[in-house]
Parts: sequence; C-alpha cells; structure tokens
Amino acid sequence: MLVKLKSIFNSDDKKRLLSNFLSLSILQGTNYILPLITLPYLVRVLGPSKYGLIAFAQAFIAYFYILTDYGFNLSATREISIYRNNKRKVSEIFSSVMIIKLGLSIISFIIITVIIFSFDKFKKDWFIYYFSFGIVIGQVLFPVWFFQGMERMKYITLLNITAKLIFTISIFIFIKRMSDYIYVPLLNSLGYLTAGILAVWIILKNFKLKVVVPNLNNIKHQLRAGWHIFISTVGINMYKSNSIFILGIFANNVIVGYFSVAKKIMDIINSLAGVISQSIYPYTMRRISQYSITPFLKKIGFGIALYTFFIGLVLFFFANIITKLIAGNNFYPMVVSIKMLAFVPLVIGINVPAVHMLLGKKKDKLFTKAVFLGAILDLILNFLLVPHYSYIGSCISIIITEAFVTIMLYWYCTL
Repeated sequence: MLVKLKSIFNSDDKKRLLSNFLSLSILQGTNYILPLITLPYLVRVLGPSKYGLIAFAQAFIAYFYILTDYGFNLSATREISIYRNNKRKVSEIFSSVMIIKLGLSIISFIIITVIIFSFDKFKKDWFIYYFSFGIVIGQVLFPVWFFQGMERMKYITLLNITAKLIFTISIFIFIKRMSDYIYVPLLNSLGYLTAGILAVWIILKNFKLKVVVPNLNNIKHQLRAGWHIFISTVGINMYKSNSIFILGIFANNVIVGYFSVAKKIMDIINSLAGVISQSIYPYTMRRISQYSITPFLKKIGFGIALYTFFIGLVLFFFANIITKLIAGNNFYPMVVSIKMLAFVPLVIGINVPAVHMLLGKKKDKLFTKAVFLGAILDLILNFLLVPHYSYIGSCISIIITEAFVTIMLYWYCTL
C-alpha cells in the first residue's frame, strides 16, 4: 500500500498537490465542525427572527465582498502561480492587487452608508450592517490568491482556522441571550480582521516581499486581467446571495432564519468541492497547456459526484432529525428547505472540471457568460416566485439556476 502511494505521489508537483489538498481539507473539516457547533446554539439563543436578521445582513454585505474581491482569487492566483519564482514580479502583483482592493473597500463603505441611511429597513438596524462590514475589510487584508498562487495552502488553513476559532469561542462567551444578537456580526468581523492582519504580516516576513508603489500600467493590467472573472464572480455570488437577500425583502425575519439555516447546511457541503477546486487550480493552470488534463479532471468530477450524492440522500431522508437537532423542533419551513436543497451540492460540485477547462484554456468570456446568464435567471426567478411562494420559491430558484449554469459550462467546453 505504501509503495503504491509513493508511486502515485512521486513528483514534487504531486506532493505539493497532496499537501495543498490536505491543508485545505483540514480547513474545510474545521469549517464543517465549527458552524455545526455554533449554528444550533445561535438559532436557539437568538431565535429564528434575530438569526434571520443576521443572515440577511450577511447576504447584503456579501455583495461588497464580491466588489472588493474583483475576481482576483482566480486572476491574481493565475499570475502569481506563473511568476512565483520572480520575486520582483510577485511584489508588483501583490502591491497592485492590494492597492486596488483597498480602493474598492473605500468605495464599498461609501455605498453601504448611502444605502443604510436611505431605506428604513436598513436604517433601523444600521449597527448590524456596519459590524458585518468588518468581514469585508478582513477579506481584503487576507490575500488568499497569493497563498494559492504560491501553493502554500497551509497558511490559508492556519489563518482561517484562527478566524473561525476566535468567532466560535467568542460566541459561547459573549452570546447568552437574545439581546446579544448585536455582537454576533462584530465577533465574526473580529475573527476575519485578525486573520487578515496576520496574513499580511506572514507575507512580508516569510516571503520577503517588498511593498512597492505600483505604476498605473500595472494597476490597469490587473483590472483588465480580473475583469471577465469579476463579472463572472458577480454572477456566481449574486445567485448565491440573492435567495436570502430577496427573501428578506418579501418575508419576515423568522422565515429568513429558517431558510438561511437550510442554505447554510448546503453551503457547508459545497465548501468541500471548493477545497478540491482550490487545491488543484494552480496545478491544472500550469499543466493544461502541456498535457491532457481531461482524465485527471474526470476523476475529480466523479469523486465529487459520489460523495455529494451520498450526502444528498442523508439530508433528504433525515431532514426532520437534522432540523430537530439544530433548532430543537421540526419547524416545517426548515424541513422542506433542507429536502428541496439536498442535491444542489451535487449539481454545483460536478461543474468543477468544466470551470477548470474553461479558465485553463483562457475561455474566460464563456465562463463569464454562463454564470452571468445564471445570475440574471436567478434574479428573474426570485422576483417571480418569492412574492407568491416565499421560501419555496427561493429553493426552486436555486435548483433551476444551479442546474442551468452547470449545463451551460459543459456546453461551452465543447465549443
């Protein structure tokens, strides 16, 4: 057995690939366990109404995370992976991207301020949205794209676990009654900010990068390189955030709370496919032009399909038990939402090979087109269905949109 394993991972590339996968698997294992610890506690202590308000605020803030990310988690990762042995070039890329992200965070803060004080729905809970905005600042400071490009995923793992642990421990220390709900987004932001500051310190200390003042051409290059991925990322994250945000506009916080718990479970399961995708992304980007990467990606897709199908069966048949464990009772909206969304991670997970093929072959425009069409479809479906069918309309919108995007991605791979 050991001999066989050694023969599989007999090169530096494959050893690094395994190391990256293990690091991110530990991270996502933590991301599975910690939310499963805090989720039932928060739902019971805060109640579905206050939990729903926090979920709505997070969905709102997610749009600003999309803006500040600007697709750099893919475009900058690709550039760092290509030039990682050229310290001067890496320093230029790092400095240019961080300057752009800081500028976008300032723009985001101005936009959120205007929205909060222009609408009563936001104004009455203004502190929740400002406390939640700390997550955006933390993500801006935390250059995941740099660690991915350098294929040093262990730093992502350590720092993310640090952020999650700070949040988890703080929840049990400071959140004791329903009125403590105002501290939940603040504690979450504190975890992200700590991880972001540590990430910058590690990069400057361990990787010996020099922060340089980027020239205008470098900034323009990064903006152009990330544009199509930014538009596609807007599409992806819009239809991932739209369901809770639009439901929050038409339904009360209690319904949002029930639905958001079901969606949180789906997101936790989806995160494992994200680990696999992030782990192999630098590897496939470097090798796709030299070797046939299709057999490798087919194996990845089959593996994702297998485990997501099994988990889907568990969620569908044990939705009542899962709901009771989390919320203390069989709340009908939560049970229905879990059952309806049970196999959505399967539909999402199997598109990983198609995404890598399109980006690896520089078909960014087709990738952008697929997810942007998905975002438009999701908006239309949500505004058509949610006012009449509430959370059931949200579930239907997610199912149809995710299936549509996966079909489009594979179709574009054939062009």
